[in-house]
Amino acid sequence: MQNYVFVIDKNKQPLNPIPPARARVLLTKGKAAVLRIYPFTLILKHVVDNSAPRPLVIKLDPGSRFTGIAILDQDKVIWAAELEHRGWQIKDSLESRRSLRCSRRNRKTRYRQPRFDNRKRPQGWLPPSLMHRVLTIETWVKRLCLYSPISQIAMELVKFDTQKMQNPEVDGVEYQQGELAGYEVREYLLEKWRRKCAYCDKEGVPLQIEHIHPRSKGGSNRVSNLTLSCERCNTKKGAKSIDEFLKKDPSRLEKIKRQVKQPLKDAAIVNATRLCVFRTLKSILLTTTGTGGQTKYNRTRLGLNKSHWIDAACVGDIETIQLLTQQPLRIKCTGWGTRQMCGTDRYGFATRHRERKQLHFGFKTGDIIKAVVTSGKKVGEYVGRVLCRKAGSFDITTSSGRVAGISYRFCIPIHKKDGYAYGF
Repeated sequence: MQNYVFVIDKNKQPLNPIPPARARVLLTKGKAAVLRIYPFTLILKHVVDNSAPRPLVIKLDPGSRFTGIAILDQDKVIWAAELEHRGWQIKDSLESRRSLRCSRRNRKTRYRQPRFDNRKRPQGWLPPSLMHRVLTIETWVKRLCLYSPISQIAMELVKFDTQKMQNPEVDGVEYQQGELAGYEVREYLLEKWRRKCAYCDKEGVPLQIEHIHPRSKGGSNRVSNLTLSCERCNTKKGAKSIDEFLKKDPSRLEKIKRQVKQPLKDAAIVNATRLCVFRTLKSILLTTTGTGGQTKYNRTRLGLNKSHWIDAACVGDIETIQLLTQQPLRIKCTGWGTRQMCGTDRYGFATRHRERKQLHFGFKTGDIIKAVVTSGKKVGEYVGRVLCRKAGSFDITTSSGRVAGISYRFCIPIHKKDGYAYGF
């Protein structure tokens, strides 16, 4: 079951999405044309008079790495997507630029004086890696509102209690000075350990919270000392230390110890952006909120699998839902490239220069193209993002890997560069 198809009339007024079969009929009879591929949208060749489309609801499950999106027509999920953010790439790029800038200042050469002394951050400022998540969600909500009659937004508004996770014994005034709104530690552990047993990787079974360093030997209830285990492994481990229990499996022991040391970055990201996302969406349309516990209760009660877009569909007060799609659109943020004209090595010295011209033979790096190669060693059909070169030999990134050395003569554009990569 595929996503429904967005439809707008000749005046670009959004109409109710239609099933793929009906979209094929409109295209075959010549009553509509393809406006864009991602998300797939048709434009009618006539104006629809006195149209009163049914109002739709868009539901969001914002996360640190992925955001689930679902569009509902009453209790029917007709369109879904999973949006992958690139905040980690932005953070790494800023850190790389900062290290190069600092190394230049330490040399005995002329440099621009630092301006951080006269800068002041505005109220509500967020780091670029976090603000990226807010702006990307806003972009896609506004984009979907152009192609469908959305009248309301529902989002999951959760808050991870990072202080209670790190120190479960904290209480009284000490706790009141920290983060107040709580969130179940179990839900956080399910995300951290990817919903499987840490000792045998078993999935789809009841998981128990297990102390890595046993309580009988002085272990604490801190979240850094907790993991998930199936009943068999938990019973088998008992009061043994993890070094004793996994002495015959050193690779898994090292993996668990490395995973335990991971900080609560994902929880902190959700906390930092939650209200900013809510205020941004509220300025677009009427926005309602739901809790994380409510989402999980709805998903468990309806017997649905764990997924970002299904979590989005289960946000808020619902009695039942019907999944009319099982193939969400995968949206990956790739950015618009870099404005850096001079590439440097790790010491900050120039090694390469980029050409100002971006358009080569009618293509830009980042366009999604279809290449039908009829001769040579690369005979076949390829669809994906293109990397352009001045010589006319392109690389195409497909779902199965990267294909190099495709001539521009075999390429057909299907979607212009917009800062995202798409798939299913």
